[in-house]
Amino acid sequence: MRLVLASNNAKKLAELKALFAPLPLEIVAQGALGIVEAEEPHHTFIENALAKARHAAQAGGGAAIADDSGLCVDALGGAPGVASAHFADVALPQGEREAQRRVQDDANNALLLQRLHGVGDRRAKFVSTLVAIRSADDPEPLVAMGRWHGEILTAPRGAGGFGYDPLMFIPALGHSVAELDAATKNALSHRALAAAQMLSSMRESWHLG
Repeated sequence: MRLVLASNNAKKLAELKALFAPLPLEIVAQGALGIVEAEEPHHTFIENALAKARHAAQAGGGAAIADDSGLCVDALGGAPGVASAHFADVALPQGEREAQRRVQDDANNALLLQRLHGVGDRRAKFVSTLVAIRSADDPEPLVAMGRWHGEILTAPRGAGGFGYDPLMFIPALGHSVAELDAATKNALSHRALAAAQMLSSMRESWHLG
């Protein structure tokens, strides 16, 4: 079964392919099919994920899955939340998409550290909401949510991962997310928790696996 991923993030595609490996799915990024990214005008992860999934399903003519995820910091009232990917207003360089993403990530992390300067409460969580639909007008979307709790560091640590991974410290592991190997991250992350729920729902409702 082909499943269009409503994202052009190469690292997110790789993570989801690994997480959904137990199921007979061919996960294809929407960009490979010439599908442009959907608008994300909503204030909640679930609304944005559903909008993105419907857009990809409509354009792709079949099943689609979307992940809307981000960082929610307690001391910032849940910010950056759904604005996590574009938290900082920064001029992006022309050219390769991953290079642009690295510039945006660095700016986002710098702004987060600025907002939390002198703040004692560093509690935060990564949130992932997955929505899968069989078609654009599927009346029964499958929804899964995962939360990964941690604390925001005062300086980046580690060279792996992407986004806010270098600033997200997981006390139980004694490492930032960017210091974890891919296998550990894929087993414990917010996206892994959401994916485990989604796999169960797909097996039950879509009769996969």
